[in-house]
Amino acid sequence: MNTPPLPGPTVGTFAAEHLSPSYPERAARGTADKLRAWQAEALDIYFEKEPRDFLAAATPGAGKTTFALRLATELIARRVVDQVTVVAPTEHLKKQWADAAHRVGIRLNPEFKNSHGFGGRRFHGVAVTYAQVAMRPEHHRALTVSARTLVILDEVHHGGDALSWGDAIREAFEPATRRLSLTGTPFRSDTAPIPFVSYVRDEKGIRLSQTDYNYGYGRALADGVVRPVIFMAYAGKMRWRTKMGEEMEARLGQGDTKDVTAQAWRTALDPQGEWIPAVLAAADRRLTEVRHSIPDAGGLVIATDQTTARAYADVLTGLTGHAPTIVLSDEKEASDRIDAFSKSESRWMVAVRMVSEGVDVPRLSVGVYATSASTPLYFAQAIGRFVRARRRGEIASIFVPSVPTLIALASSLELERDHALDRDTADDELLDEDAMDAANRTEKASETVPDEFEWKALESDANFDRVLYEGDEFGFAAGMGSDEELDFIGLPGILEPEQVRELLQQRQARQARHTAANPPPKDTEPAPLYRTLKEQRTLLNSLVGMRAKLNNEPHGIVHAELRRVCGGPAVGQASVTQLQARIDYLRRGLTR
Repeated sequence: MNTPPLPGPTVGTFAAEHLSPSYPERAARGTADKLRAWQAEALDIYFEKEPRDFLAAATPGAGKTTFALRLATELIARRVVDQVTVVAPTEHLKKQWADAAHRVGIRLNPEFKNSHGFGGRRFHGVAVTYAQVAMRPEHHRALTVSARTLVILDEVHHGGDALSWGDAIREAFEPATRRLSLTGTPFRSDTAPIPFVSYVRDEKGIRLSQTDYNYGYGRALADGVVRPVIFMAYAGKMRWRTKMGEEMEARLGQGDTKDVTAQAWRTALDPQGEWIPAVLAAADRRLTEVRHSIPDAGGLVIATDQTTARAYADVLTGLTGHAPTIVLSDEKEASDRIDAFSKSESRWMVAVRMVSEGVDVPRLSVGVYATSASTPLYFAQAIGRFVRARRRGEIASIFVPSVPTLIALASSLELERDHALDRDTADDELLDEDAMDAANRTEKASETVPDEFEWKALESDANFDRVLYEGDEFGFAAGMGSDEELDFIGLPGILEPEQVRELLQQRQARQARHTAANPPPKDTEPAPLYRTLKEQRTLLNSLVGMRAKLNNEPHGIVHAELRRVCGGPAVGQASVTQLQARIDYLRRGLTR
């Protein structure tokens, strides 16, 4: 293939210290004439050794596309490679890659259909999906060996989605001249190995993925490359009937068993209940507040499946008077809808999982996490849709159910993770979604047993619970539409990160003063002691798990420290006051 020279810098121009951490243009648009500091730094590291394989992990919204295309133009200009193959997770991202590449003079064919050739000499390469490669790996191998090829594996963790996918990617791209692997989330929730990624055992003998360059959310936030994220957590009372006909009741996120928590969560997400409409209304009020500062700000509701997505869209239509954009699949029509929404000023989009990764809609500022997916990988990808900063001061607001799994994930957003090939059971204690999957299967299971009842959500309500920001918690439980809730919903849409914390502290202090001045009626029936103890023990154990994970120490050591510092017996015999003292101690330590 004869490829015309493409403009590109020389190695000596990549000195990161001479560049601003961010620049006005959006990184995802493929502006290869300007670089952020991390992109320049990563290119420096690459060209020091020019390895055959390079894994770059950068937080969603940081500009991985720009980095990859700048590297591609450089390798083509130096005649190290002649052609480029981009492998992406979805059909929509193929087009997105092709559009970005076109802006820097690389012509990729996103319409390639596993036929012969790239579609003509006018193309420098193709953009394909992992599924396409898995269908005909031998054909992609032939294309790879037909010329010196750079393969860009976008969100490379998808290479472990299925054994056949991993094998196909290895077969197709093993002969490549260069391979660049990209990921915004360098870990998986399972132990499937990722092709062309190196693993090294840690002190526990667990094999962890090794990145060649890592640009995490914490550093990107400090650089002003991504937005700060505040999580608005909502609780509420749930009531449902099991498939055995038993009626159950629980408060969302109260700290019950995994099975009860999962079914309460499922009840909250039921579009026929009161929780979802109330939370969507709160999110829409938040979007209105943000649009005072950012007129084109948009919102995204992430649903579990197509049926609930349509139902949520109906709720939003009733709330706003305008039908939201609905994205239900990874087809061309869906891709066109995302593009149209991105370029419009419409308020809301409702989508299933295809919008969870790689989709570039920079104006998204408010999100509702209305899905049962609860793995660290999926959560990080979903939140990544909202963090891309267009200008300094924009913040993202995500509304989440107040359940321990999501609260733990929201509190640890800035933690760096690697992909582990060996399971560490301690790491999974707060992140297990087996119970949620089981709850979602109960209805299907009941269909095979006609004499039993059908699982059914009976009743739900919602209340504001708290705000999470940078691992800290602000605010206390309050009614929907109350002044206390509106205080947090009404935060300005443009704030510096330090201003966010300052305002949240002010709002919390105001709420505390209001609560002190307006105590509940004295005849309010107190919660049973056993219930209070159970709640405190569950919360304490959750915090102990977070502390143990952060410090890489056994849970027993943390409990021993708590007894030494705070006094009192073991958790099972401790009083409410003793348990609260340990909770307060852990919270202070986790927020330092």
